[in-house]
Amino acid sequence: MATEYGHEYGYGRGDGGSAGGHRLPAALRAPFEARSWREFGYVLLSLPLSIVLFTWTVTMVSLGAGLLVTFIGVPVLAAALAGCRGFGALERARARGLLRLDVAEPEPLRMRGPGALAWMGAVLKSGTSWRNMLYALLQFPWAVFSFSVASLWTMGWALLTYPLWFWVFPAYAGQGGLQLYGDEHHSVYLDNPWEITVTALVGLLFTLATPWIIRALTTVDGLLVRGLLGPSPLSARVVELESDRGVVVDTAAADLRRIERDLHDGAQARLVSLAMDLGLAKEKLQEDPRAAARMVEEAHGEVKTALQELRDLARGIHPAVLTDRGLDAALSSVASRCTVPVRVEVDLPTRPAPAIEGIAYFTVSELLQNISKHSRARSASVDVWHTEDRLMLQVTDDGVGGADVSRGSGLAGLAGRLGAVDGVLVVDSPTGGPTRVIAELPWRA
Repeated sequence: MATEYGHEYGYGRGDGGSAGGHRLPAALRAPFEARSWREFGYVLLSLPLSIVLFTWTVTMVSLGAGLLVTFIGVPVLAAALAGCRGFGALERARARGLLRLDVAEPEPLRMRGPGALAWMGAVLKSGTSWRNMLYALLQFPWAVFSFSVASLWTMGWALLTYPLWFWVFPAYAGQGGLQLYGDEHHSVYLDNPWEITVTALVGLLFTLATPWIIRALTTVDGLLVRGLLGPSPLSARVVELESDRGVVVDTAAADLRRIERDLHDGAQARLVSLAMDLGLAKEKLQEDPRAAARMVEEAHGEVKTALQELRDLARGIHPAVLTDRGLDAALSSVASRCTVPVRVEVDLPTRPAPAIEGIAYFTVSELLQNISKHSRARSASVDVWHTEDRLMLQVTDDGVGGADVSRGSGLAGLAGRLGAVDGVLVVDSPTGGPTRVIAELPWRA
């Protein structure tokens, strides 16, 4: 669920400055940026760590699989997968520190009881354990390849700075310069100014190009870490649905409490008072008919008020006009009760699912209530349309603005209610206005 525009995804944020504010182009800055050196360090560390992880995984999994004919293989295999999970935690921390890649922790083990047997069963049944093992097997050949390619940067810096240290060869090695080729008949040394200059230029090309190559390599590393060491899409979806279910349950409970409170404090209290008044009128009917008539007349007014409260309460649960005539008529009815003139435009080919239709109605109703109470607007508008498989709502006003979902206001509850059905609430409300709120709901007709 998103509540504002402008979110960015991916790693690498917060690195040494943006493009704006730098006089040098990115191609020339890359060899000196902190991000490039962090990614280079990540690639260098990947090789020894992947060797250890690969060795552990292959050895322990092979041993455990071979011993599965006996019970000993089960704890060995569980230990192998547990070790992979531990290495996975280390790799997530390394990616977070060096690649600025924030990967969420995977789902924890779900043990059905205490004890070693329950733990082993949870480890072996966990999809995270097997995905961590797959990462260990795939990371090793990729780390070897990345390390080999990244070594070009070391060679590039060495060649680029060759004019500064080529004197070491004639002074201490007894040769004119860096040996480019040699056999038993003749040798070629980089020892004259032209060759030294060409060597430095070649080194410059390697130095400028390799950071971008390393960046591409670590992008693949990021995909491996995110895809195999993070939570699986299915488990993340399950967690999201469980959270949404909790929101729906809480919202339903709050609605029931509100209805109970409104009935108790409103219509029920009036009906109790009405019953008492009619009882007194009945007693006075013989003694003082005029007083009894006045009391009956007052009771009649109370009946009308109670009926109006019950209608309002029923409308708050689910308005009959929405069921009978759809969103166009229902939203027009809501707009007519707003203290601000509201233009309503509904352009729908058919009616969406009843549940979605109800959520759309109450969303617009609550937004118009906010406009009436807080916006100090002179006019507002409601637009409803259908695009692909989504129902779109837009409510705008020319008020003072300043609406913010993050403050925990009614907008936050509204965003949670929409999120429970895979909806999105976007609020654009700068201080001074205008305010624009866009709600997106699944169609599900």
